[in-house]
Amino acid sequence: MYDTQKDLLDALRASPTVFEALLHDCTQEQAQTARGGDEGWSVVEVVCHLRDAEERALERTRAMRDQLNPFIAGYDQEVWARERDYASANLGEALAAFLQFRAERTDELAGLDDGDWERTGQHEELGRITISGQTAHMLSHDFAHAAQIARQLAV
Repeated sequence: MYDTQKDLLDALRASPTVFEALLHDCTQEQAQTARGGDEGWSVVEVVCHLRDAEERALERTRAMRDQLNPFIAGYDQEVWARERDYASANLGEALAAFLQFRAERTDELAGLDDGDWERTGQHEELGRITISGQTAHMLSHDFAHAAQIARQLAV
């Protein structure tokens, strides 16, 4: 039988290594000029997006853990990219912040009881979500953006 929580935690712990390896030799100039994906974002913009998505996932996890079926607001990633000036961000700082948010969320998830993983929230756009579902979604999000960065830097 699969241990879904362990598998999710293992993947959450592994994905930062993938991003660190992908970005190891990436210069700030490359990070700002290598563009791709549906958004046409540069690598640094993608990393800022990952950072902010991880921060939001941490907030959502805490809300679902601590409240009974809380409202989970959506957000406009394009607005955040402009307002937070992703294009001018420092790659190393953005990556470090992503790694910090990921470590915090992983630690908090590791402390959950089995039943807590199925605690719910009402997402503004998606309807009912669970902590486990959000975690699986964010891992898929990681993988999609890791592949995007790999393509952008391979050019």
